[in-house]
Amino acid sequence: MCRTLAAFPTTCLERAKEFKTRLGIFLHKSELGSGTGSVGKFEWDSKHSKEGRNFSEDVLGWRESFDLLLSSKNGVAAFHAFLKTEFSEENLEFWLACEEFKKLRSATKLASRAHRIFEEFICSEAPKEVNIDHETRELTRTNLQAPTAMCFDVAQGKTRTLMEKDSYPRFLKSPAYQDLAAQAAAASASLSEPSHT
Repeated sequence: MCRTLAAFPTTCLERAKEFKTRLGIFLHKSELGSGTGSVGKFEWDSKHSKEGRNFSEDVLGWRESFDLLLSSKNGVAAFHAFLKTEFSEENLEFWLACEEFKKLRSATKLASRAHRIFEEFICSEAPKEVNIDHETRELTRTNLQAPTAMCFDVAQGKTRTLMEKDSYPRFLKSPAYQDLAAQAAAASASLSEPSHT
């Protein structure tokens, strides 16, 4: 992990800036200010006020629990973008792959997808190898001999716990999320004020 900003590769800093920009786009659309070239204030018109309120509540809910973050499409996207800035997105990608895997009903698809997931995330030297212990890796390998929708449950649970205890607190403390939460709180407050039109 880089210790100072000077030690960060240029691409890492660019990705962090890009992440912050993407999160800002989720919450509001920017408009040029009154001829000054500055970015304008939030603009929630009446037809978008319900969506704005829901999104603001969604963003603010992410800090309440990891489950709320994972149950939100925008939360998963924001968390994934954050993890990419830390070069640690493989745990979330594995967790998401397992969630999709559990939805499969065809035994043939189940077996083929199980092997793909194992090769991509679990086996030693996998392209996106997740950080799990040897026993879990071997249990998962054994489970692949007769794949079921639950064959990755132990490994998925361990990566989820790792994300919740490690990456999630860093995400909540990140300047990008802090800025987004502040914007969401401001937008939520402005939406709850009665309009005088």
